[in-house]
Amino acid sequence: MERVTGLSALLRHGRLIVAASVLIGTSTGSASVAFTATRHRVVAMDHVAKCSSLADEVAGATSSNELVTVTAPSSSSQRATLELFEREIGCFRLVLGPYSAWVGYHGLSAHKHEGDGTTPMGRFGFGVTMYGTLADPGLSYHYHRLVCGDWWDEQSGTVNYNHFVHVDCGTKPSFGGASEPLWTEAPAYDYFAVISYNAAPVVANRGSAIFLHVSVNAPTHGCVSISETELVRVLRALRPSLDPLIDISTHG
Repeated sequence: MERVTGLSALLRHGRLIVAASVLIGTSTGSASVAFTATRHRVVAMDHVAKCSSLADEVAGATSSNELVTVTAPSSSSQRATLELFEREIGCFRLVLGPYSAWVGYHGLSAHKHEGDGTTPMGRFGFGVTMYGTLADPGLSYHYHRLVCGDWWDEQSGTVNYNHFVHVDCGTKPSFGGASEPLWTEAPAYDYFAVISYNAAPVVANRGSAIFLHVSVNAPTHGCVSISETELVRVLRALRPSLDPLIDISTHG
């Protein structure tokens, strides 16, 4: 009776179900099948356990079912931590991260303006198109592979300020300022997602070209960057149908 009671206690503990199932499966000659099925149940149990009240609070009453958080120790920090959460069974759970991220060389700001070297604080969506100098790595979003003549207009006051613009290859665009020839920016722009900051409506001098892109192991001019391997994981996980958001903030 004591051994049966002990086994029952083990069976109630998710992480030890695997051991019990292997023993039972071995006696019937189906250990691998029992192990695989039970492992899947344990993984599901572990995922449910990773609910985040903080992510729930950040997402608030939005319809989003996917949330990227970028959290820095302070507003002056150049480093941050990036995590990706998905809503499942009524709450958000961690699915990727934590990853080490770079932010602006002047840290974070709730009052960003063009050229100040800060990453904007707040909660934003993502642009409908993702970009990169390399081929589509298998994203759910529409993907545009960058070619000669692909720019981002960063001159405040122009008609296309803070928008993607294509001009004929070799042609000088009508806009200037810090506007970027995107196709030349490798490896930083091997892949990137547009963070929808200053997008609806676009306000002059409020800042432009805020991307989630590949890290070059240095602070950014206002974007968020992580390693290429980690970025591809995040971009593949983001799905338009889940209405993903990105929240950029400090621990304070």
